[in-house]
Amino acid sequence: MRALSIMLLLAGIVAGMNVAHAEDHVLTLSIGPVTRQFTAAQLLARADATELSVPADVSYGRPMKYRAVPLLPLLGGVAAFDTLEARAADGFVSQIPLSLVEKGGSGGSKAWVAIEEPTASWPALPGKSASAGPFYLVWEDPQRSDVGSEQWPYQLASVTAVESPAHRWPQIVVDASVAADAPARRGQAVYTTQCLPCHRMKGAGAGEMGPDLGKPMNPVQYLSAKGLRELIRNPAGVRTWPQQQMPAFDETMLREPDLDALVAYLAHMATR
Repeated sequence: MRALSIMLLLAGIVAGMNVAHAEDHVLTLSIGPVTRQFTAAQLLARADATELSVPADVSYGRPMKYRAVPLLPLLGGVAAFDTLEARAADGFVSQIPLSLVEKGGSGGSKAWVAIEEPTASWPALPGKSASAGPFYLVWEDPQRSDVGSEQWPYQLASVTAVESPAHRWPQIVVDASVAADAPARRGQAVYTTQCLPCHRMKGAGAGEMGPDLGKPMNPVQYLSAKGLRELIRNPAGVRTWPQQQMPAFDETMLREPDLDALVAYLAHMATR
């Protein structure tokens, strides 16, 4: 009986530590000069916290249900900024236009911060040992505003109001002589949304997960056109290694015209 009591006591201590650990995680929001931090418990206690069903979760690849709060009210106004830099714990950094979030208030896709409850852990992500928590930026009706697959940052650590990538890093911008309807110009937008979260371009960007695709060499300079497209569509089908992280960008994540535009952008940047 004494041994059983000790075991139960230890189990209780461990469980308590796990809950405390989960509640210790904070989400940092930096809007201008104001920086605020929210624990999971604080977000879950908000009056606007609700149950959210996501029929086609990008990260899990299946329907998911979350306890979540809308992102827009958390921002409290972001005057003089046009982009939200959403940084994940693993070095993934998504540049999300503020206008995309604001559309949620007028019939567009609505951005939510999902919170992993200490007593109801989410499953591990496909192929990974950890879940998408403790915080995860998810979208309701993403098709309404054409939300990109890389605009769903999981293991979210912070959201910071910043200037747009083109203003912060002019070296990612195509030459002014490029026509407004040229594929390379469209490709710049595709790169910013789908590639910049992990890959910098000529030193520009904040992501830390993948190599710079502008220096010392551009991929079009050492890969065939077919090889580059195959690498984007299915990286593991071209080369594999134990720490490989790049996902496959199928048609649901990157439409064929957007892939064409992306390749045109890379080719253009190789000449600059």
